[in-house]
Amino acid sequence: MLPLSALYGIVVSVRNKMFDYNILKSLEFNIPVISVGNITVGGTGKTPHIEYLVSILKNQFNVATLSRGYKRKSKGYLVADQTSTVYDIGDEPKQIKQKFNDITVAVCGSRVNGINKLLSGEADKKLNIILLDDAFQHRYVRPGLSILLIDYNRPITKDFLLPYGNLRERAHHMKRANIIIVSKTPKDLKPIDRRIMEKELEIFPYQTMYFTSLKYGNPVSVFGQIKKNYLLDEESEILLVTGISTPRPLFEYLQKITLKVEHLVFSDHHNFTEKDIELIKSEFHNMEGGNKVIITTEKDAMRFQDLEFREVLEQLPIFFIPLEIDFILKDKEKFDKQIINYVTTNKRNSKLHS
Repeated sequence: MLPLSALYGIVVSVRNKMFDYNILKSLEFNIPVISVGNITVGGTGKTPHIEYLVSILKNQFNVATLSRGYKRKSKGYLVADQTSTVYDIGDEPKQIKQKFNDITVAVCGSRVNGINKLLSGEADKKLNIILLDDAFQHRYVRPGLSILLIDYNRPITKDFLLPYGNLRERAHHMKRANIIIVSKTPKDLKPIDRRIMEKELEIFPYQTMYFTSLKYGNPVSVFGQIKKNYLLDEESEILLVTGISTPRPLFEYLQKITLKVEHLVFSDHHNFTEKDIELIKSEFHNMEGGNKVIITTEKDAMRFQDLEFREVLEQLPIFFIPLEIDFILKDKEKFDKQIINYVTTNKRNSKLHS
């Protein structure tokens, strides 16, 4: 795979140079735009970080999120509502819309067209900020603030380009980011470990670096049946069902609660078939013990809710684990201030806002 990685690297490098030399055009917009993305393929926690940004902005500003809507079956530009399914908008946009019904959630294959549509419609007079999901490599838009996520457990300085490794582009391209967030950090990270990583990543003076960890909530019913919430304990017997890129952290979290955890692993953004559901049902019924439960991720729950043959799952105790982020070493206040200052300073009609 190394020769293919070298060829891939040449293609990516030429493309980036074409943007750097303005041969390919990057557009700026008259509205604050924050891009959240990564260099590593999958699993850095983009959606929880987008949700965190929404949570700190939505009370002061009118927020829109824009993504391509990965693996949706619809085409073009679409604004989500409460009836939108994963087939219309994708699992991650649906998850965001379910949590934040009062914001605009849109999908479009072209971020440029998507932003133009947002600004030309009824939202034009309302929007103060657009959050771009998974757009670090989407250079046709020049965001006012670019946030790059790096998995603490998969340092990009020790990885390789696709397909030999997991990098979409070489590590030195992180220079395009204004903010670098090291995600999935151990909660007991020491200041010296932070300094070592900052030195290893060779952060530029214009960049700010933060560290976040994952925070799991109590299980919530996927279909709202039986009990809305479910408390796990050492007597619980769990069938974990995941269709995400990096399920191991959730598996390890559950093992700290109970050792009785079985795991059915599917590919990232997996479209569950009727055969898959029958397998889940069979594995669950084969488990021994009276305190057994099916646990899945919030993203997988979005897909389960829209299955045509969901009746089988509705008869089972199936819950998802909500996921949030926590900032490490008192980074939260500094990060919140940087984000809100950026939006306030660059917001259209900023004088009126101030």
